[in-house]
Amino acid sequence: MFKVGKIELEKPLLLAPMEDVTNPGFRKICKELGADIVYTEFVNADGLSRKDKKTHEKMKIHDEERPIGIQIYGGEIEPMVVSAKIAERENPDLIDINAGCWVKKVANRGAGAGLLKNPEYMEKMVRAIVEAVDLPVTVKTRLGWDENSIVILDVARRIEDAGAKVLTVHCRTRSQGHSGEPAWFWIEKIKEVVDIPVVLNGGVMSAQDVKRAFDETGADGVMIARGAIGQPWIFREGKEILKYGEVKNPVTTEERIYTALKHLKYEVEVKGERRAVIPFRKFYSSYLKGLYGASKVRQELMQYTEYAPIEETLLKYLEKLKEYENSKPQYEQE
Repeated sequence: MFKVGKIELEKPLLLAPMEDVTNPGFRKICKELGADIVYTEFVNADGLSRKDKKTHEKMKIHDEERPIGIQIYGGEIEPMVVSAKIAERENPDLIDINAGCWVKKVANRGAGAGLLKNPEYMEKMVRAIVEAVDLPVTVKTRLGWDENSIVILDVARRIEDAGAKVLTVHCRTRSQGHSGEPAWFWIEKIKEVVDIPVVLNGGVMSAQDVKRAFDETGADGVMIARGAIGQPWIFREGKEILKYGEVKNPVTTEERIYTALKHLKYEVEVKGERRAVIPFRKFYSSYLKGLYGASKVRQELMQYTEYAPIEETLLKYLEKLKEYENSKPQYEQE
């Protein structure tokens, strides 16, 4: 059972915090499709301490997103404590500490996965933040800096001792980044040394992966990151396979197109048309992946800076896809 603060869930599916991805529009579409808990993008502690407006905007949340966590990152304790207090004013359901980001500009400065180089210091940081706020504090981290420094069991004990209420583990090292198979077997080992909920992250790309993650590891929750980009229905399908042993309502081509448009509309509502449309281009390849003639359509979509022509193009494309499906011999459709 996953319990943190007032949240109590059985086998929850969580949307991972992702930079330039988990903004309000994406969080909303994932929530509608079954995500139990969502997180903001990474919030830079130094930026908050400097009262940077753009950084603070990342913490804006809406009631329909709940339960939601604000994730903060930084390499120094004092700015992290300050940022946690600022985040608390936005009234999230929890505050999450990023101790897993692997990119060089973060980790090499001692933040994110850089904290894994000094578990004692990480414990001190977590304890200081726990003592500074009233909200539940959680931590997301990795197995270690590299294969020669797997420190997750020590880190897990320290995190729990410091007062963290949940530990999420991306089952790769910092040096792996997103490459290689995640070592899910560590989840079971971690659960043997702590009593707080342990959430699995890493390598969950389909509903089948969701079921396998719970079945093989006994995780208290599963967090989905890249597997949700361009396929936010993974949450609905994941819940179906957990409940029924199969996906009862697999996504259709029509749903893919309409979900992409709905997602973009949400982005426009938050950011305004131009600020939403251009960054949204990164989602087209995932939403249209595997569809007949998708490459040509993606190229066309890349030139637009307004919503209307995007909608027109995608709806016309959907009609062509229907014609294509209807023209296929029956044995090909099966």
